[in-house]
Amino acid sequence: MVGVRIVDRRFDSKNKSAVNRSRFIRRFKSQISKAVAEAISKRGIADIDNGEKIGIPAKDISEPQFRYGRGGVRRDVLSGNDQYHTGDQLDRPSGGAGSGGSQASQEGTHEDDFAFQLSREEFLNIFFEDLALPNLVKTQLTRIEEFKRVRAGYTQSGVPANINVVRSLRGAAGRRIAVGSPYRKALRELEEHLARLEACGDGDTREAQELRREIARLQRKIERVPFIDTFDLRFNNRIRIPAPSTQAVMFCLMDVSGSMDEEKKQAAKRFFMLLYLFLRRTYQHIEVVFIRHHTQAFEVGEDEFFHSRESGGTVVSSALELMHKIVVERYSSRVWNIYGAQASDGENWDSDSPHCRDILRDEILPYVQYYAYIEITAVEPQNLWHEYARVRAAYPERFAMQRIAGLPDIYPVFHELFRKQLA
Repeated sequence: MVGVRIVDRRFDSKNKSAVNRSRFIRRFKSQISKAVAEAISKRGIADIDNGEKIGIPAKDISEPQFRYGRGGVRRDVLSGNDQYHTGDQLDRPSGGAGSGGSQASQEGTHEDDFAFQLSREEFLNIFFEDLALPNLVKTQLTRIEEFKRVRAGYTQSGVPANINVVRSLRGAAGRRIAVGSPYRKALRELEEHLARLEACGDGDTREAQELRREIARLQRKIERVPFIDTFDLRFNNRIRIPAPSTQAVMFCLMDVSGSMDEEKKQAAKRFFMLLYLFLRRTYQHIEVVFIRHHTQAFEVGEDEFFHSRESGGTVVSSALELMHKIVVERYSSRVWNIYGAQASDGENWDSDSPHCRDILRDEILPYVQYYAYIEITAVEPQNLWHEYARVRAAYPERFAMQRIAGLPDIYPVFHELFRKQLA
């Protein structure tokens, strides 16, 4: 038996599958995007950023094919026929689609949907590809780079104000030692030779006089070595490095009062989870502030925001007041781009809703780039919605309102609030 080893040396052999996969995703983008949107509405909070196994109807990925047909007029003989006679017309066979229901059927055939597994990265790329924070053109959230000057060693050229005296003198001392060292060595040898001649009583000889003249010449050379030269000068070097000048913060305000039952809270959490994933994935330099409120509002961490079970009455203005306080203390509108998203069922004290309108209109919206309000209710709009509608009339570009009746509405609402604006 002879073993055969096949070696694939094609340049694209290792990445061929990835290339085909990317081509498939681009070709059936609309079907995959639709499947991703449906998958999001069925997920829990913990699984919202995982990959997904999606199905694409077989009819959507079928391709037209050419084949030879039996052309012309022909006669067919149906053996064993006891139903038809010459000239009868045969009905086209029905069925074939298959409904996939619980009842079995003996008619028709069909193909199962094409199953396709999306990785986490592919899933999130498709989900967030056409979303963006509104009004980015005005502030360029993608980061305008300013520059600051920092120390970066030394250079041989510069202005007198940047001269480094210690470094320059150190260089000058080294240069003087290096340049004068051969002269000093020769000088020591001549002085030793002269001393030997003088010890022997030959200090007045011609040789001794020549030694004295050479010693004097070397001493003059050593004295002519400059104490400091332009070559020795060293200047402090400063370079420009980019420094962030434009920053952004997103405030997430969630109502956790008693009127927000578990279904409404789950819808609010899913919305904010999508928003959080979108921000972290799309923008590297953005902060997120989480605020939960019932009768009181508290700034909390990510884990407590999504998992705490605390509940109580309803005073929506407490969250807006806390947001305004945090903005004043930590996020100046001259430096930060401020965004806000608020989710509530709209049920609030009648006297508090006008107060919410005033805070939002007079103290928050003048300083934010964009603010979105989501009301989670399947019934008629509540009093807070009507008050906020008056705010939207004053700030149509900065303030948006949407309603969520159930889990299937989360993705369409989220997409509508944060879809990219056409230039």
